[in-house]
Amino acid sequence: MTDNIQYHEHLIPLTREQLLNKLDNALSAGRFAHVQRVEKVAMDMAKRFGADVEAASIAGLCHDYAKQRPDEDFIAVIKQKKLDPELLNYGNAIWHGVVGAEMVKDELGVQSEDILDAIRQHTVGGTYMTKLAQIIYMADYIEPARDFEGVDRARELCQSNLGAAVAYQTKHTLEYLIENNQPVYPQTLLTYNAWVPQYRKDL
Repeated sequence: MTDNIQYHEHLIPLTREQLLNKLDNALSAGRFAHVQRVEKVAMDMAKRFGADVEAASIAGLCHDYAKQRPDEDFIAVIKQKKLDPELLNYGNAIWHGVVGAEMVKDELGVQSEDILDAIRQHTVGGTYMTKLAQIIYMADYIEPARDFEGVDRARELCQSNLGAAVAYQTKHTLEYLIENNQPVYPQTLLTYNAWVPQYRKDL
């Protein structure tokens, strides 16, 4: 079914086949398989929650486009585009989403801010997230190869309560960072405050 999806030029100037070829060249075999799994989950969720299925396909495939780029590529983009200099204190885990969206825009021709925001926010969330952004955030977290304590509950929430699912992931991501003495990107804390208290009865 996904092979027949037609992309509209206002979203991306590539066919799905052209996009897959570019991703295949940019990613390892394992990462390439991951983005295709995320695409499928995202499209299913878009149908369930009434989001744009075509945009979900593109965002699902492109969310990790920059994941395997060298650090200097990200640093160059942060400086050239005058992005928040605070980003320089972090690394690929943050950069491949927040900065990677700029590469998706410039190198793959994606102009849709909805898609770009979903890519920007898939690692750190946002105080406001469109339905598409929520879907990509969750599809990446629950795709079939994910296997960690709590993933079944996340999948369950993704069937019926998207906002609670976002809150659940955000809470567990923050707990993980704290337990492992990792730095917390400030946006992650803002995302936590915006989503977790609001859905605390559903978690």
